[in-house]
Amino acid sequence: MRRKWPLHHPLKPCFEHATASLTTSLGDGSVRAYQTTFRSFLRYLAARHPKIRRLQQLQRDPHVLGWLAELRSYMPPLAKSTLATRVVYLHRLLEELAWSKQIPSLTHLLSREDVPRRDQILPRALLPEQDQLLQQELRRRDDLLSNLLLLQRHTGMRIGECVDLAADCLRPLGPEQWAIHVPVGKFNKDRLVPVDSFVCHIVERLQSLRSQTHQPPGEFLVPRRRSRAALLRRVRAAFRAAATAAGITARVVPHQARHTYATEMLRAGVSLIGVMKLLGHSRPEMTMQYLKITLQDLQHEYRKALANSPHLVPSPRALPASSSRADLPSLLDSLDTAAHILEMFRRALPDGSERRLLGRIGNRITKIIAQLRPPTHPQNKQRLAG
Repeated sequence: MRRKWPLHHPLKPCFEHATASLTTSLGDGSVRAYQTTFRSFLRYLAARHPKIRRLQQLQRDPHVLGWLAELRSYMPPLAKSTLATRVVYLHRLLEELAWSKQIPSLTHLLSREDVPRRDQILPRALLPEQDQLLQQELRRRDDLLSNLLLLQRHTGMRIGECVDLAADCLRPLGPEQWAIHVPVGKFNKDRLVPVDSFVCHIVERLQSLRSQTHQPPGEFLVPRRRSRAALLRRVRAAFRAAATAAGITARVVPHQARHTYATEMLRAGVSLIGVMKLLGHSRPEMTMQYLKITLQDLQHEYRKALANSPHLVPSPRALPASSSRADLPSLLDSLDTAAHILEMFRRALPDGSERRLLGRIGNRITKIIAQLRPPTHPQNKQRLAG
């Protein structure tokens, strides 16, 4: 554990008062984050600019920019999310002090450009082989934490939501219909997640294992020996142990099961809005970051849409089955039919050399048809007008 050295700085009371004002309705974690931010800033000032003793002396260069440079020089480097949090929190503290101490210049010491852009969050769904091996190992272990991880995998809940489930979280909705009541979580709202009989069996197994711990009724589905944080550490440790036992050498984390569930639901036919509601997101943009959409998924969606809406691809003029005429209209009809069949076959192929080759052939046939049609033909008139 890193030792916390005592902080002695004349500006400490000002920042403590601003922190107390900003965090009145926030949790302990947010309070500690604000305290860590202003302590880091004041320690930098004490070490590099000891003459700074009043708020009016603070300047963007060198005081604030120097502190930002020091944060970026840490080894190992701080995560971009941590850097962004430090910058935002110090900016809010300075804004609070600017208002309470009537020093407007403090609001201009940090700007939006100082906040580092976070890396784009990419889908991190488990590979199919990893998912299968991990589920097999969790079923083999069949203990309290393993069943909890299986529950998370098949409901898409966050780990924090899983450990907060009540013992009576399973709710009947109708004949052969159930849902799990997820308590108030990340966005201060609860939700119901529809589940099947397999998930019901997992919940019943958890209730059975819970009863062996002699926990009083009405408490959490998974008992806590000490604290919620300690239980979360045990769950993550159980996940790592199961992954190692399953022979998975890559680094995987429990949250990837949530990405896997989201992608699985999308491929099963659940709409984007439906997946968003299942995950408990407030914005579809967040849900899109969870989904892994491959070219095969797009091909499947396209074929399904094509089957349900034949008008998406115009049909050529009907060609008599036993036509033996050797004239230009019959030739054009045959070329129209060939172009249509070729295009339908090309769209069914995955992206590759064959698909590109058929595309070039289709373009040539289209040009030949355009050259053979009389200039008075409606399609040629439209082409010349364009």
